[in-house]
Amino acid sequence: MKKNLWIWNHYATNMYKDRAGRHYWFAENLVRNGYNPTIFCASTNHFSDENIDTKGKKYITDLQDGISFVFVNTPNYKGNGKKRIYNMISFYRKLFPVAKEYAKLNGKPDVILASSVHPLTLVAGIKNAKKFKIPCICEVRDLWPESIVAYGALKRNSLVAKILYQGEKWIYKKADSIIMTWEGGREYIVDQGWEKTIDLNKVNHISNGVVIDSFDRNSEENQVIDSDLDNEDYKNIVYAGSIRKVNNVGLLLDAAKIIQNQGSNQIRFLIYGSGDESEMLKQRCENEGIRNVIFKGRVEKKYIPYILKKAYVNILHNSSTSLDKYGQSQNKFFEYLAAGKCIVQTYSTGYSICNRYNCGICAPVQNPEEIAKAIIKACEDEEMNKLMGENARQAAYDFDFKKLTDKLIDIIENV
Repeated sequence: MKKNLWIWNHYATNMYKDRAGRHYWFAENLVRNGYNPTIFCASTNHFSDENIDTKGKKYITDLQDGISFVFVNTPNYKGNGKKRIYNMISFYRKLFPVAKEYAKLNGKPDVILASSVHPLTLVAGIKNAKKFKIPCICEVRDLWPESIVAYGALKRNSLVAKILYQGEKWIYKKADSIIMTWEGGREYIVDQGWEKTIDLNKVNHISNGVVIDSFDRNSEENQVIDSDLDNEDYKNIVYAGSIRKVNNVGLLLDAAKIIQNQGSNQIRFLIYGSGDESEMLKQRCENEGIRNVIFKGRVEKKYIPYILKKAYVNILHNSSTSLDKYGQSQNKFFEYLAAGKCIVQTYSTGYSICNRYNCGICAPVQNPEEIAKAIIKACEDEEMNKLMGENARQAAYDFDFKKLTDKLIDIIENV
């Protein structure tokens, strides 16, 4: 058994605060299986102002639920500007002395699992693993620079993109094993033309998932009084997520308007979430007379399981991009599965979980007309809706973190 596993995730600080999240759940299950996981993350919390005070030291440690956390002292920042980039570089640089010192005090790891979002963590993992003469597993949860190119923020043929692509190729080549959250990870490497220099056999797939026991417990213990959600005169279509430009929630308003104009008075959209486009979209509903959309505002995460279970349909929506061909692994999707309700997905993907498990309807093209058609179909056929909900719940068990951790253990022991 390769007992001592170091998990490097720059942004795992919020997992410590929330006692939840991908690597927290992996670590919990690893502890139960006799492993000793240690999570290295930044002292800064990207998702809130609740940073960890390292008291001027290089790092501090804490133990929670049998999981060791190492908080690397990194400079504070807000937003996505230059200071965030400096924070990334600082975390990368400081991992080297912190790893050396921590290993002297606690023993070296048997394996390093280095996880993106940004690629510098993966580079640090590979280089430190070489120093310790141990394997490094690189986990890719966000394709840099492909995702930036797909969303139009970077041109594919720009100098910066070319440099980042070469860095990405270097990571895949040097990693002892690769985990991708998309099922089509190998296809991506082939599409890039790298299959001759990167061994496709070391590319593995572990999607995101859900802790079903926690999801069910939250749905029972954290219920919300909501007259709109409870009103059974309507078939409520629930969207839960951010309301920003990248989410393109305006497309749901377009679909809602089509449904309203067709006289489907029972169908209503409940939008849970917040973001800088909220007020603009509310005003649009008022100006255009869209009466079948209600903005519910932001709710605490603990209430989401109850809300999803009360929906008639849960709608999975974000801007469709060229990345969709490689599959899907949004965190919320697996909560939708656990909720046991029919899912409408506003776009199609490769390796479709909805199609494989027959647990939802995917719009073939992401436009208002096709989204409206999918929603009406999900609402008109009650027998199909119920069956898809049951299938969704059954599918969720394949993505429970107990099962996903078994996959991770297999990779750890065979790397």
